[in-house]
Amino acid sequence: MAISVDSVYKTVLLILNKEQRGYLTPDEFSKIATQVQLEIFEKYFEDLSQLMRVPNNDSEYGDRIKSIDEKLDIFKRYAPSLEYDNVTTPTSPYFLLPSDTYKLGTIVYNSETEVQPTQRNEFLLINRSKLTKPTTQQPVYILEDSAYNSSGDLCSTAYVYPSSITSTFSLVTSDGTSDISVSYIKKPNNVKWGYTLGGVGQFIYNISAYTPTNVQGSTDFELHETEQSEVVLKVLLYAGVVIRDPQLIAIASEQISKDEMSEKS
Repeated sequence: MAISVDSVYKTVLLILNKEQRGYLTPDEFSKIATQVQLEIFEKYFEDLSQLMRVPNNDSEYGDRIKSIDEKLDIFKRYAPSLEYDNVTTPTSPYFLLPSDTYKLGTIVYNSETEVQPTQRNEFLLINRSKLTKPTTQQPVYILEDSAYNSSGDLCSTAYVYPSSITSTFSLVTSDGTSDISVSYIKKPNNVKWGYTLGGVGQFIYNISAYTPTNVQGSTDFELHETEQSEVVLKVLLYAGVVIRDPQLIAIASEQISKDEMSEKS
């Protein structure tokens, strides 16, 4: 279950008010909350990298790698058919990754063959030999550049070889399917405490979901609910910067450091 943006904002305001530290507007809070979520999200990958270097606790509830992986489950996605563009650059067609891709997982051809990553310089070498030349049984891809998809979103591009791997998809008609699928981790959505103004100018929480046509709506944190305490602390840390309260910054920083040391011990 995700963390309620309203719950975090009210907790932060309660602490600020109780300590007489000042006030954080909804717009200030939303910007800080988005930054905090991104920092916690990115730290998962750093922690995973470190944990992979040390012996793991494989007990059912003490496995740290499993714990982080469960927190990342919220962001895991699968795109069964990538958009294909053979119109913009006909001599060098490419597939477009989903616009919300943060980390690429596995690219698969025809639902059964993993497409291996390579670099342009490596591709030039392997493409010269009949033994290493890409085939439909051993395809490769190169991530290069970016392009706009049919919805107008900027996406990373994947050049898949052999070039015989194409698609029935037409960028012009924006329909059809491709034989290239991908698993990936998506970017977190921006956090937003949406509101309307009351009769005396007060902020009234808008529980409806934010959409391009409902800009006054709200977007919850996408983090696992166990992260709520850290979210509150980190928001308070940034709030201390916004309201220029060095003491609040020091208190929040000290508590965050203690929590991090406790997690690693």
